[in-house]
Amino acid sequence: MKILVCGASGFVGSTIAARLERDGHQVVRGVRQPTHPGEIAIDFTSELTAEQWSAKLDNVEAVVNAVGILTERGEQTFAHVHTQAPIALFTACRTQGIKRIIQISALGAESRKTPYFASKCAADDFLLAQPLHAHVIRPSLIYGITGTSARFFRMIASVPVHMLPAGGRQKFRPVHVDDLAELVARLLDPVTESPSCIEVVGNTEATYREMLDIYRKSMGLTSAFTLSIPAGMMRFASIVGGWIPGSILTPDTWHMLQRENTADAQPFTDVLGRPPKGIETFIGSNDAPILRAEALAAWRRMILRIALAIIWIGTALICAWPHSYAERLALLARLNIHGVAAYVGLYGACALNFGLGAATLLKPGRMLWLLQMAVILVYSALIAVALPEFLIHPFGPILKNIPLLVILILLLSEETRP
Repeated sequence: MKILVCGASGFVGSTIAARLERDGHQVVRGVRQPTHPGEIAIDFTSELTAEQWSAKLDNVEAVVNAVGILTERGEQTFAHVHTQAPIALFTACRTQGIKRIIQISALGAESRKTPYFASKCAADDFLLAQPLHAHVIRPSLIYGITGTSARFFRMIASVPVHMLPAGGRQKFRPVHVDDLAELVARLLDPVTESPSCIEVVGNTEATYREMLDIYRKSMGLTSAFTLSIPAGMMRFASIVGGWIPGSILTPDTWHMLQRENTADAQPFTDVLGRPPKGIETFIGSNDAPILRAEALAAWRRMILRIALAIIWIGTALICAWPHSYAERLALLARLNIHGVAAYVGLYGACALNFGLGAATLLKPGRMLWLLQMAVILVYSALIAVALPEFLIHPFGPILKNIPLLVILILLLSEETRP
């Protein structure tokens, strides 16, 4: 069968396309920018009429729509991507006699309680009202090693302190992307004629707190500490996030999290012919070491940079604070720096430290790490020669430069080519 998969460059679409190809189907991959044989250009932000889709459907026998966005950005609006373009596509399919259509929607779309859900449901309802062998699939959170949301939750799980929105009591039934792809393949079988709307969930229900704990333990990490974030604070953060381009936390996603993401797994099991995978089986022992390293790397670099910036900027502010000038000038005097030169040196060091801290946040890179290492070594050498008592100071101020150098070596070693 010749099948057009829309959104075939995305995580879900590419998995479905690969599964259908393994089953022997001829797959036409609909993508924004074709670069490989078998791909065609589609654009759900501008192809909003049936006429624009007609030429793309020549000799196509079935269509799978796996295009979707979580947040709006520019021309990528829910109205265009989730409603108008799919309806135009479905209308063109009906006109050209293509009866087998599968729409990948979202669990909870029928509630219409957010613009995201409402836009999905509008296309779902339109499709199911057509005289076609159409199926609407409404999946829960979709897990896969390369999935963006899966990477995000593995990263969150790897942090030693779990920040739990409203206590993390929200319920989920994540579904594995391979089970979703198998369902699509089964529904495209000629025997499957009756239109349907199937809620697609995994075999295991877990709270948000339990889900993070399962991911963490599956990656071979010990249990994390937990901290509950009040619902009011999450609501405020989601409003702020709604104004930040690309933010995962928005009023819509906060509402979807509160709504929970679970349903009865039996209808999916009946069509699949077996129970779907449960969340505890998603991360195998062979994948655990790689996924653990990936998850830790996702936040390790950021937290190291923040720690460095706090030290550099904090040191600059403390040094510039108008208190104990005499003591600082006395220390500079022991380096044979007096008068105006002492003030220039004092405030010059403050400016240098502040600049290094700001650059750590805004312009990190190989040369910055090397410069910071050089500054630390110069500072340490000057103190060791002119102020040797600091080498055996009870608070060990010079010894604290060693972990700073280690942090810089780690950041330097993880630099990649642009």
